[in-house]
Amino acid sequence: MSVAEDFGASVRKQVSADEWQVRVDLAATYRLVAHYGWSDLIYTHISARVPGPEHHFLINPYGMSFDEITASSLVKIDLDGNIVMPTDYAVNPAGFTIHSAVHMSVPDANAVIHTHSDDGVAVSAQADGLLPLSQTAMVVLEDLAYHDYEGIALEHDERERLVRDLGNKHCMILRNHGLLAAGASCPDAFLRLYFLERACTMQVRALAGGVKLTMPNQGVPEKTAEQGMFHKKHGIGNLAWPALLRTLDRIDTSYRH
Repeated sequence: MSVAEDFGASVRKQVSADEWQVRVDLAATYRLVAHYGWSDLIYTHISARVPGPEHHFLINPYGMSFDEITASSLVKIDLDGNIVMPTDYAVNPAGFTIHSAVHMSVPDANAVIHTHSDDGVAVSAQADGLLPLSQTAMVVLEDLAYHDYEGIALEHDERERLVRDLGNKHCMILRNHGLLAAGASCPDAFLRLYFLERACTMQVRALAGGVKLTMPNQGVPEKTAEQGMFHKKHGIGNLAWPALLRTLDRIDTSYRH
């Protein structure tokens, strides 16, 4: 058994089976974000709520890149940012500010993803935000909110405004900053992020083409959003998740340790 596997086995013995499953799914989500090129060195964050009454959640150890996150390396903290399980790592306070706001205030936000991808940040800087230029964008638009940039997210009083702007949506464009997606599980949050990221990429490419754009007819974006059902709360990511895990397993199974 390798050192990483031995450490993983030690952590697994200290947590419940339900928590370990969340750890594996969250580590997989980090690897997937890295796989698709949406990570930002050691910055940005993905968090997941730990099952149980303690109101704990898991977040990345500050200083590790997304493609080396494992189930056992994730840091468990409370809603005040205190580390509640021994670890050699710290956490990024900016990550805590954004994620704790959503976890505290949105009942079904068990997983939250925040990215600084090139295309996500590019669209966040465009005055009109995400446009209904593609089917992918139209699926997301009904479930999309916006939050104005206030500086690096270190001030806890920003949490109230961020939650107010998010409302009952699951996706958010953080102006001049990046993207956010939430879900009842890691699969749900990842699928929402995948569509939001793809919609931003398609918009950047369409706008770069230098030709007149075609907009959908009135009512079509709303119809498409209802058909896609991304604004629904549970289970939207379950169909794709096993295939995504198989993709990761073909590359490297270490996220499971």
